[in-house]
Amino acid sequence: MVIFSVYVVNKAGGLIYQYDNYVPRTEVEKTFSYPLDLVLKHHDEKVVVSFGQRDGIRVGHAVLSINGVDVIGKNTSDGKDILEYLKDPANYPVSIRFGRARLSSNEKLMLASMFHSLFAIGSQLSPEVGSSGIEMLETDVFKLHCFQTLTGIKFIVLADPRQSGIDALLRKIYEIYSDFALKNPFYSLEMPIRCELFDQNLKSALEVAEKAGNFGTGS
Repeated sequence: MVIFSVYVVNKAGGLIYQYDNYVPRTEVEKTFSYPLDLVLKHHDEKVVVSFGQRDGIRVGHAVLSINGVDVIGKNTSDGKDILEYLKDPANYPVSIRFGRARLSSNEKLMLASMFHSLFAIGSQLSPEVGSSGIEMLETDVFKLHCFQTLTGIKFIVLADPRQSGIDALLRKIYEIYSDFALKNPFYSLEMPIRCELFDQNLKSALEVAEKAGNFGTGS
């Protein structure tokens, strides 16, 4: 079983901690002749596929490298503009590696804030007073689990849909937060968590949960 990532969101909706435990990398590298039979565009400071799918390359995949040279944003690491480079027939044949780009820090901050808002909407839509808000969201490839403390801190875990024991794991993470962040004299409430002991104990808890398939009772 796999636990993908952990997020901690403060009561104002700010992301104060994030850890990627496992990030699946689906990458495809192909050699193309001119003209390129995929349509590329700029999106969120990346060059992505907007039209055309083939050989495992999907709409939304980002350009990761060209001829073995890594890509940084809209340019290669040696300074070439990707779209301009690919317009020139003289640069073909060309080898392009595609894949899903990792979320940037700004994107993670934005998504944490959006989930905070969705959580509040879920509470307000409840037909009963005192709803807990969103505790789980499910897709075909992962489940998002959320545990909110009485003080409004949200602990969020993204895991394989088959992973059991997540409720107990969330409470274990809360225990680690209480022991190694809140009791740290240098930590300020609501601020980003930068504590080596918190990191170490969180990673250990995730390893135990994955190996055991659970972390005690609960799901």
